Amino acid sequence: MFFTCGPNEAMVVSGFCRSPPVMVAGGRVFVLPCIQQIQRISLNTLTLNVKSEKVYTRHGVPISVTGIAQVKIQGQNKEMLAAACQMFLGKTEAEIAHIALETLEGHQRAIMAHMTVEEIYKDRQKFSEQVFKVASSDLVNMGISVVSYTLKDIHDDQDYLHSLGKARTAQVQKDARIGEAEAKRDAGIREAKAKQEKVSAQYLSEIEMAKAQRDYELKKAAYDIEVNTRRAQADLAYQLQVAKTKQQIEEQRVQVQVVERAQQVAVQEQEIARREKELEARVRKPAEAERYKLERLAEAEKSQLIMQAEAEAESVRMRGEAQAFAIGARARAEAEQMAKKAEAFQLYQEAAQLDMLLEKLPQVAEEISGPLTSANKITMVSSGSGAVGAAKVTGEVLDILSRLPESVERLTGISISQVNHKPLRTA
Repeated sequence: MFFTCGPNEAMVVSGFCRSPPVMVAGGRVFVLPCIQQIQRISLNTLTLNVKSEKVYTRHGVPISVTGIAQVKIQGQNKEMLAAACQMFLGKTEAEIAHIALETLEGHQRAIMAHMTVEEIYKDRQKFSEQVFKVASSDLVNMGISVVSYTLKDIHDDQDYLHSLGKARTAQVQKDARIGEAEAKRDAGIREAKAKQEKVSAQYLSEIEMAKAQRDYELKKAAYDIEVNTRRAQADLAYQLQVAKTKQQIEEQRVQVQVVERAQQVAVQEQEIARREKELEARVRKPAEAERYKLERLAEAEKSQLIMQAEAEAESVRMRGEAQAFAIGARARAEAEQMAKKAEAFQLYQEAAQLDMLLEKLPQVAEEISGPLTSANKITMVSSGSGAVGAAKVTGEVLDILSRLPESVERLTGISISQVNHKPLRTA
């Protein structure tokens, strides 16, 4: 079994064949059974007049309600189309409409039984929405969708709705009378307020006019003060500008003098520079050349002196080293001599000591006669006996020398005369 849908109807094809032929049409492939049956279901929208006569509402008041519903089999949804085929296959459009009408009427009566007359009468939108919601959920299982539902009429045989209308009419009339009285009252109040506002507006207008006149006078006075101030400021500004102009003229004149003076100074500086160059060419250059020559000569002389000083220093150093070497050699010789003398002293003892004394006696005699050699004049006084003159001086010197051995013996304990008679002793 398979389905094909057009814009206004659905066609159901069913059959059986071991080797079914194939047909291609309109870009679709159809498998045609050997044994087949074709049935059609209308997809047109159905308009249903749903009437519920004398249905008791929640408070037991019977009323009649008429609603208009638009329903159709949903051909775009395969599941709903299959359900519709199962439910309505072989039925005419009138039979399908009757089934849908009975279903809608049942749900409409159920909703009426759960609501009061006032709720249905005053809130038709709520009633329509509840019927649409409940009926849609039930009819969708049959493959039918509810497009719309609208409450068309409400009436009853007990004049209940008429009584509600009378009460509402009376209420409306009452409200109208009250509204008319309130309107007249409000009109009077508004008229009084209007008159009061008119008078207040007139007074306010006069006050505003007085204020405006006052503001005009104040502003005029302020403007006059400002104009006079501006005029005085303009006069002062003119005088100040005249003074500034004179000052600028004086400053420019001073600047001209400064520029002239600067030019004179520049000329003088140029003259000084020229004279300096001339002086430099005539005096400074030769003087510098002479100074350079003298500096070179001085440097040469300085170098020569330094070289001479270095040479003398080297000579002094070498002489010092030679003298030091000579002194060292002499010291070594003297030390060696002293060592030999010490050895001789150890060997000859008194003879060596005597030899040393005899060696030093000439120096002692020289020291004794030294003052006589240094004298420029000698005055001799004689007692009348003995030698006189130079012989006297010589005698006194010899006398001093003859006493020298005794002095040596007293100082050293060595007798020169005894040493001469003693034999030499060896160690």
